Amino acid sequence: MRWTLVAAGLYNLAWGAFAILAPQKGFDLVGMEPPRYLEFWQCIGMIVGVYGIGYLLAASDPLRHWPITFVGLLGKVLGPIGFAEALWSGKLPLAFGWNIITNDLIWWVPFTAILVAAWRSRGHAPS
Repeated sequence: MRWTLVAAGLYNLAWGAFAILAPQKGFDLVGMEPPRYLEFWQCIGMIVGVYGIGYLLAASDPLRHWPITFVGLLGKVLGPIGFAEALWSGKLPLAFGWNIITNDLIWWVPFTAILVAAWRSRGHAPS
């Protein structure tokens, strides 16, 4: 659990820094025209980076700091839902989905496992 949260924290810090320092590059990589105001993308990078700090803090005691993992998992579930809607409506290309795989989907199982372990550590039996 600790290594998962450390990996998530470092990944989010790196991704956030990339979005802040080279906001247009991510769009170039998937062949998209960047948004008119790249500052919004940089703001998203800042939010992702802040999550990274949270995951690193949670790594010190994953069972105690489960709310950070819970909030992270919510974002990692809601992000792909938003992407699916944007893909369906033609607002984002499928190539942008690589971002969803690495930022969200790969973390579903390990974050869920951390939350299940936290639940069980509080005396809740599995159903």
